[in-house]
Amino acid sequence: MTVETELTARLTQAFAPTRLEVVNESHKHAGHGGDDGSGESHFAVLIRAEALAAMGRVARHRAVHAALGDLTRRIHALALDIG
Repeated sequence: MTVETELTARLTQAFAPTRLEVVNESHKHAGHGGDDGSGESHFAVLIRAEALAAMGRVARHRAVHAALGDLTRRIHALALDIG
């Protein structure tokens, strides 16, 4: 399973989002630090979910990272837009 697919699956399962966009931005960072050559090192996530909306900013980030668990070890950069 690709990292992008796994990100989508874990976030969907954890939060049942009303909107979820997972964008692989690894191609923008080819040859830069953190590029492991896999083409799956840099991602941007936009997520909107009722469960996250009531949380503060830090709590939302912690909740997303908790949902992703060990998958975060396979990602060099993760940009989050959470609401």
